Amino acid sequence: MLLARKGYRVLLVDRATFPSDTISTHVVHPLAVSALRRWGLAEALAATGCPPIATYAFHFGKFVLAGTPGTADEPIAYCPRRIILDKLLLDAAAAAGAEIREGFVVEEIVVEDGRVVGIKGRSKQGTRVTERAAVVVGADGRNSIVANAVAPQKYNEQPALLAPYYLYCSGLPMAGRYETYMLRNRGLAVAPTHDGLTIVIVAWPYAEFAANKHDLESSALAVIDLAPEFAERFRAAKRETRVFGMPTPNYFRKPYGPGWTLVGDAGYIRDPITAQGIRDAFRDAEACALALDQSFGGASSYENAMSNYQRSRDASVLSMYEYTCKFATLQAPSPEMRQLFKAMRGNQQAMDDFARMNAGTVSPAEFLAQHNVSAIMAAASAGNHR
Repeated sequence: MLLARKGYRVLLVDRATFPSDTISTHVVHPLAVSALRRWGLAEALAATGCPPIATYAFHFGKFVLAGTPGTADEPIAYCPRRIILDKLLLDAAAAAGAEIREGFVVEEIVVEDGRVVGIKGRSKQGTRVTERAAVVVGADGRNSIVANAVAPQKYNEQPALLAPYYLYCSGLPMAGRYETYMLRNRGLAVAPTHDGLTIVIVAWPYAEFAANKHDLESSALAVIDLAPEFAERFRAAKRETRVFGMPTPNYFRKPYGPGWTLVGDAGYIRDPITAQGIRDAFRDAEACALALDQSFGGASSYENAMSNYQRSRDASVLSMYEYTCKFATLQAPSPEMRQLFKAMRGNQQAMDDFARMNAGTVSPAEFLAQHNVSAIMAAASAGNHR
């Protein structure tokens, strides 16, 4: 969409036909909503009837930390179904002038003299074609055929940490809240989405993946029962889907090379426990489109533009990546963290900042900096909550 709006000739191919669903936490944090607003699509998303989320609430058993995830300019998050969000983006790309081929299977990345020069594939009518391009963009997820073909360097790797699973319910009102339950050795999160549905996300350590995969239903219900107040609400609701999901690895890939570049999960992926995937994909889309435009327009060499894209991406996500990987272990918080959580109670500014950290509005490095933690602890000791 962004490249087509800049006047470039763009071919977009996808194996799916739209609207199409995919396994996804599908939270659109406020900074991702801000990207949609820059692209002229935020109002279109709101018009689909997706419930706005104004509060992120973290349940610690005896107390709850609840705050706003955004900023004064962009306070709202959403959790849209991918059948809605993806079609919205696809239509916007078509409106910008991109050629769209749905139901297209890419069978080969064409490489000549060490440079990617195009693709070979099969249309939904079965016709085999070869298309050439100045750059092939792999925005094709964790199993990227582009990444598999060019074998980019991986770094900052962590193994799969969680086994996350999803289900949808109706009759489970959320009152504009995205709820996370801080359970020992288990994960539970809940958010409202389209059509009166609520997505329920459960998780357990990846070490238990094999043992639990044969009875996902019982395993998921056992997690929900660990949060009795929510479990009561859940039992009063109506299940609309089976339990489904898959584990996610954690790594960075070098996101560019001769004739190719990677965007979103194809180039950088982390556990979904912090629901950063859509925000990350939107950020990459903007940064990659800008870098390619600088290269094509002669403002920068391809190598300089794309290496800046990589450095910018890594710098902006590293703190959240490290926080996500630590959070995904589901280990009990340290005594110092438990003290911090208790100190935030009643301190609305601290609770807002905690919600913003988990939304990615502020970085974990900023929130967890010693001077900020000390200020929260001092305010709690003085009983002077801001």
